[in-house]
Amino acid sequence: MDDQDVVELAALADGSLAPDRRAALETRVAASPELADRLAEQQRAVALARSAADEVEVPAALRESIEAQRRGRRAETPRRLVLITAAATAVLAVAVGLSVFGSDTSPESFRAALGPTPLLPKADGDATLTKTSSGWRIELDATGLPRLENGRFYQAWLRDTAGVGIPIGTFNESRDVTLWGGVSPEDFTTLTVTRERADGDQASSGETVLVGDIDTDSG
Repeated sequence: MDDQDVVELAALADGSLAPDRRAALETRVAASPELADRLAEQQRAVALARSAADEVEVPAALRESIEAQRRGRRAETPRRLVLITAAATAVLAVAVGLSVFGSDTSPESFRAALGPTPLLPKADGDATLTKTSSGWRIELDATGLPRLENGRFYQAWLRDTAGVGIPIGTFNESRDVTLWGGVSPEDFTTLTVTRERADGDQASSGETVLVGDIDTDSG
């Protein structure tokens, strides 16, 4: 394989090869395992670069520079072609890295320390509330709550300052509990846990065993 083959394979891989050369080269590639392997390598490199460019917002000037270099490949020597490709890939990688580094990928998260009530004076716990695309995932871990069963269970709630309660899940034991809320803890700033019975009444029993304010400054 000569120098011209290297240049034309690169152009074929990224779609910049002149139409009058494409058919002839494709015929040669079909008949040569070596050329086919080299073309596959070029195509993988092009696909990788394009995929990275699609996933981040690369500055327009950088895109134009890379495209200009790609269009000029046919006039370059193989060594120059390699240098241009490596430089363009390196600059693109830097742009990707800066975009990822500059973005805030940490999900919004709050905490709540839960204290006891006269019903269970030795109970306490803590909760972490993390924002997801589905809602708020609430991870609760508490002690001092006896296991409830046979139609009895604990119900967790988010409450606002007016006392409106939104149920966020039920459980029997208070270790490693995962609950889900569809309202923001910035609006419903108190987390409570009540004792309930499966009696067909969806309202709170009022038997609060844990209560705590959500620290919205901890996100």
